[in-house]
Amino acid sequence: MGWKLDDLPIFVAIAEQGSITAAADVLAVPKSTVSTVLARLERDLGVRLMARTSRNLRLTAEGGTFLRHAQAILEQAREADTTMAGMRAEPTGRLAVALPPAFCQEIVAPRLAAFRARYPRIALELIVTSRGAGLLRDQVDLAVVVGPLEDSDLVSRTLLAGPLIWVASPAYLARNPLAEGLEALRNHVQICEHRYGLARLPVRVAGDPAQIDLAQGVWHVNSPLAVREAVLAGAGVAPLPQHYCRSQIANGRLIQVFTQITFDIAASTLTAVYLSRRLMSPRLRVFLDFLSEACR
Repeated sequence: MGWKLDDLPIFVAIAEQGSITAAADVLAVPKSTVSTVLARLERDLGVRLMARTSRNLRLTAEGGTFLRHAQAILEQAREADTTMAGMRAEPTGRLAVALPPAFCQEIVAPRLAAFRARYPRIALELIVTSRGAGLLRDQVDLAVVVGPLEDSDLVSRTLLAGPLIWVASPAYLARNPLAEGLEALRNHVQICEHRYGLARLPVRVAGDPAQIDLAQGVWHVNSPLAVREAVLAGAGVAPLPQHYCRSQIANGRLIQVFTQITFDIAASTLTAVYLSRRLMSPRLRVFLDFLSEACR
């Protein structure tokens, strides 16, 4: 690159002001400096950027193209400066966040006191709902959603990607020995989260694609924690996100079963989404980091 980045602000000022004299006045530099920069840019680029007349200047086609790139470069530099300044500033102001009920109760709520102690000037508003992404346009700054994303306009960060697994209580298994295969599994499913209550829920049996009907004869609940409590009390076998039953499996209150029948991992993935904005506020950035730390 033969031309200098330092010359861009002067070139943009010439283009925006329409004359060398006006650009010099706006920038508070000598007129000769502005003229020298324009001449140097044209020499280094090897093209005419401005068509000169006795009264004014106008951009050539090449000058117009270079102006768009110059403006974009300067805007990126300003954004970088603003971002770094924001990282140094204490996060403050209102932050509205939509969280799924189970995720809020199980993972976020126990850690909120620590977040408040660290960032006391953030006015956090939590909206507990399973339809968070639909609120992004005008009500919330960030939402956590379960499963595959559909809106490509959203910026996303994966928080949890643990699998969906089949679990049952030891007491139920003691009374109901399990056979193998989809048909045997289906006979033991009594309750599941509503999102999995499909007539043709995709699964894999020993790696091969298959389907299972969880629409008929199965109770549907809109909370994985309610499903977990029901299974703990003996309500058969149910699919649950692994991240909501790790401790219960570790202490033996739940047992993973039918390990050969698996799901697409995206079925239980938790993802933070927000609108595509050129600059992320410090309060949104630190809350995203807080969610990532909580999920680890």
